[in-house]
Amino acid sequence: MAEDKNAIREAQRAWEQETLKPALERFPERKETFTTSSDIPVPRFLTAADLDVDYLQDLGFPGAYPFTRGVQPTMYRGRFWTMRQYAGYATAEESNRRYRYLLEQGQTGLSVAFDLPTQLGLDADDPLAEGEVGKVGVSISSLKDMEILLNGIPLDKVSISMTINAPAAILLAMVIAVAKKQGVDPKKLRGTVQNDILKEYVARGTYIFPPEPSMRLTVDLFRYCAENVPKWNTISVSGYHIREAGATAAQEIGFTLANGIEYVQRAIDAGLDVNVFARQISFFFNAHNNFLEEIAKFRAARRLWARIMRERFGATDRRAMTLRFHTQTAGSTLTAQQVQNNIVRVALQALAAVLGGTQSLHTNAMDEALALPTEESAKLALRTQQIIAYESGVADTVDPLAGSYYIEYLTNQLEAKALEYIERIDALGGALKAIEIGWVQQQIQDAAYRAQQAVEQGEQIIVGVNAFVEEEDVKPQKILRVDPAVQEAQIRRLQEVRATRDTARVKRVLERLEAAARTPDAPLMPLFVEAVEAYATIGEICGVLRKVFGEYEPTALI
Repeated sequence: MAEDKNAIREAQRAWEQETLKPALERFPERKETFTTSSDIPVPRFLTAADLDVDYLQDLGFPGAYPFTRGVQPTMYRGRFWTMRQYAGYATAEESNRRYRYLLEQGQTGLSVAFDLPTQLGLDADDPLAEGEVGKVGVSISSLKDMEILLNGIPLDKVSISMTINAPAAILLAMVIAVAKKQGVDPKKLRGTVQNDILKEYVARGTYIFPPEPSMRLTVDLFRYCAENVPKWNTISVSGYHIREAGATAAQEIGFTLANGIEYVQRAIDAGLDVNVFARQISFFFNAHNNFLEEIAKFRAARRLWARIMRERFGATDRRAMTLRFHTQTAGSTLTAQQVQNNIVRVALQALAAVLGGTQSLHTNAMDEALALPTEESAKLALRTQQIIAYESGVADTVDPLAGSYYIEYLTNQLEAKALEYIERIDALGGALKAIEIGWVQQQIQDAAYRAQQAVEQGEQIIVGVNAFVEEEDVKPQKILRVDPAVQEAQIRRLQEVRATRDTARVKRVLERLEAAARTPDAPLMPLFVEAVEAYATIGEICGVLRKVFGEYEPTALI
């Protein structure tokens, strides 16, 4: 092989003089240097002489360590990825209608968006909820809302993903309670609760409690689900929002896996078996615009996580080492200008996710830069996935781009860069410490600033924004608007719940919850289930936790 590489290099030098040099003199390249979003140099081309890949060590086989080529032996030849559309708005009734519509159109899993009051543990009638009820997701104040939201949805057949973090355990408790009412054994429930509080402090901002009690809630959910809801993914460690905040592809891997390391270590410290709870850890990644870098990103993340779990934490169970992930196309890349261009962006991003081996996918609708998607635009986004699945042929073979010199080069480069970030975070004391001192936030802000500068200086072209611009009315003909009367309807239902429930029962369970919250390491999840079954509201339950844990106040970055 060494002789082959030397022969290739010698032939390349001759080619550069005889073929390349005259061509460059006549037609110079577009710019002096090419780089990816992570500042990885992009070579003109690569040959076998440029790449050192140990097939068994670095690639292996699909469904086997280090899982570079996918977490399933047959991947999409067995079944396609789960096709989800992130949806939820206004009341539980309206969101339920949208879910039924999407399931009728061929969607295979639900992905629930909650409004800001719900995400912040506030009831619809809380003064701080004014003007936000039902705006960016569905409003859920009590089990009654969840019963309506999931009405007619067979919970033993449809998996549910919930983007909820600070009050994640409470919303999962509601799903468990609805399942019991449907006669579905919680052990049969399938789905994911995001439950990733660390990235809220970094990128998204829907936190409630300080980090330490928040981590306690996360681990408590791990413990409960391992025994009672074993098919449920107890966390979706999210790089998506980190990327949306401005991180590069390498930072998305590094910061996300560093957060995952923190969660795993906390669970081990609490006495949980890594080969049990880690089977229920999932991830959530962004599919951005640099098509080939994104494909390599997913492969690099899978390989790096497998190595971390085996070498750092001693995992031996195959599933405990696999990085299973949901992908959403990049909302931050959608433009209000020339909104139909977003259809093309989303199609490319979705294809990158599939070629990278995602287990679940959400495709953004073209009008999401302006408002929540209409039924028509949501259906078109779903059809994008279906065309990739059924018409493109890319799902017929596993990891089809493996062995490409450039893909393997990018995979290696991204893994190395991500590992550098993880090692720096380790040196700072771990993900939580790095977040508390603002180091992670500063890295993301710096990357976002550089990316924006590139757009403003014309180094990065955004079609329809800083090039190929047209004068147009950016508002589409159809746009989804949430009726302000939604808040009034939600408050009326909340008042009815409070008037008809057993108030004494609610009082007793909340008192027991407060006592447990004040007792270190006391289990809280069983009490959340009991509280929601008594129709205690999310605001009342979080109110008890606020009283005990306090609220988080972020430190301003200098």
